[in-house]
Amino acid sequence: MSGCTTQEQKVQIIAAVDSLAAEASTLALNLHANPELSFEEIESAAALIAPLRAAGFEIEEQLAGLPTAFRATFDSGKPGPVVALLAEYDALRDLGHACGHNLIGTASVTAALALKQVSHLLKGRLEVIGTPAEEEGGGKIILSEKGIFDQVDAVMMFHPRDKTMVVRGGLACVDAVFKFYGKAAHAASAPQNGISALDAVIHTFNGINALRQLFTDDVRVHGIITDGGSATNIVPAFGEAKFLMRANTVVGLSGVKQKVFDAARGAALMTGARLEIEEGLTYAERNNNLTLAQYFQQNLEALGVEVVPPPVSGGIGSSDIGNVSQITAAIHPYIRIGDVLPHTPEFAAAAGSAPGLEGMLQGAKALAMTALDLYQDETKLHAVREEFLSWQSKQSLRG
Repeated sequence: MSGCTTQEQKVQIIAAVDSLAAEASTLALNLHANPELSFEEIESAAALIAPLRAAGFEIEEQLAGLPTAFRATFDSGKPGPVVALLAEYDALRDLGHACGHNLIGTASVTAALALKQVSHLLKGRLEVIGTPAEEEGGGKIILSEKGIFDQVDAVMMFHPRDKTMVVRGGLACVDAVFKFYGKAAHAASAPQNGISALDAVIHTFNGINALRQLFTDDVRVHGIITDGGSATNIVPAFGEAKFLMRANTVVGLSGVKQKVFDAARGAALMTGARLEIEEGLTYAERNNNLTLAQYFQQNLEALGVEVVPPPVSGGIGSSDIGNVSQITAAIHPYIRIGDVLPHTPEFAAAAGSAPGLEGMLQGAKALAMTALDLYQDETKLHAVREEFLSWQSKQSLRG
């Protein structure tokens, strides 16, 4: 047992992260320069695994059958909690790391390496879980369904943003692809012989737009046409559109989804096209563990980082961390890296900038310091678990 005070122990953590800063920055910039899409993050996962393996972590690759998922574990050999730091590392098509996942993955790995340097302070088990395909595919959903988080006491990660906020909501969401099959015909000489799959797509958009006045304020539905035909003088035999639906809760989302699907079915009926629906995985709403978030905020403020309140309403998206937060205590705080918003070219640039790297190191320090709180202070651990179990009990009663 260490004779150091908690403050002195955290000074050791900060020094450990600082000692890793150059290595961490190189790793983050390497990921940034070589973006990989969801479920294709082969090199990114390998780059994050390498320093963990070198530090003596036990590595499990292809976790839960996902080729680019992994788990790196350090077991202290002493009884205590299981704390998991989540790594994201997929990029956006055409934009690269415009959501800063290069910083997210590197921060969690760096925090784990720093904790390993002061392993005499740890009890229980430390895990870094590599979670692919947050942008498209819901890697954490698949890992959740495979039981990867069932024995974890607390889960943490950080996300870069334009503001530093420790608590922020997340909408439930689901995507769907509508595939319409019509019949080709010459658009000038024999249009009467055709069935326009493109018309079915357009009617779907019109039907959904007619529904918007009936949706509650939390609902968002947005779509794109991914296939509308190949030539103007041919009645399109195939049309395809992809939609993303969001709502405050999974329960509310279910009703939205039914209405959107019915709009597509109606469009198929109107045009005579045949419809196939491919539904994606459902991202659950986020259950922020407020107690754990408070500890994270205290550690950020100890680093001199100012924390601001989240928006009163609106301004939120979705993430598969929501599904993890239904299983165990979880936080998904944000750290400012500039006056930029995610999913833009400007954010991609910030994710490879000096302020981006600074925010990443702040995140790594706060993650490691908060993990130490749970390892060293049974009262804090109990408070985190008690909040989650109380929430879980209330959910069971509602169900």
